[in-house]
Amino acid sequence: MQTPDETSEQPEPTGIAAQDWTTAAADPQYRAAVVDLLGALAYGELAAFERLAEDAKLAPTLADKAELAKMASAEFAHFERLRGRLAQVGEEPTAAMEPFAAALDGFHKQTAPSDWLEGLVKAYVGDSIASDFYREVAARLDSDTRGLVLGVLDDTGHASFAVEKVRAAIEAEPRVGGRLALWARRLMGEALSQAQRVVAERDALSTMLVGGVADGFDLAEVGRMFTRITEAHTKRMSALGLAS
Repeated sequence: MQTPDETSEQPEPTGIAAQDWTTAAADPQYRAAVVDLLGALAYGELAAFERLAEDAKLAPTLADKAELAKMASAEFAHFERLRGRLAQVGEEPTAAMEPFAAALDGFHKQTAPSDWLEGLVKAYVGDSIASDFYREVAARLDSDTRGLVLGVLDDTGHASFAVEKVRAAIEAEPRVGGRLALWARRLMGEALSQAQRVVAERDALSTMLVGGVADGFDLAEVGRMFTRITEAHTKRMSALGLAS
């Protein structure tokens, strides 16, 4: 929660960030970038739902299984919000998601967890990296789209759940920590590479990140953005009790 001082320090939105969707979407390049962004987010939420449902099968207790099922349900609700928004602005949701399916499916195939703990770390680390990336982009979006994006990035409860379970497992068997730390570092590399590939393959999204329709977002700022994402990852690793 922000303190009053932190809130007062937030700069007033300018450019596109100060506009609503109707005004901003008059620029066809911006509209295309937002459709790409919502399509990528929607498929990511659908994939998260599927993954959490699969992870529930690995859960050691009935209570853990039920908790993951609840989180999966929340992810699907996020997916439905994004799908509804795409339809609302006149876009076919499946067509908007399709360009991102192969990359996201490839990431999940390359990082399939071998057990319950690896699944928890993947959801906590991998999903958080993606959320950090989308929050960075959201700062440059119109007010309507920004509100939607930030809303669907709300934590479904997985963060505290994963931290509790992973720390307890390491306390019970310290050797587990080394294996999970290596796994988390691999996830970090794969997640950043996947994000960069997705952006590079979509002209509208890359333009949004390096300038053009995104006011003031230059190549140097992109570098700083990925530095901030890496720093946030280091803090999460510490919260898990793992070396970054």
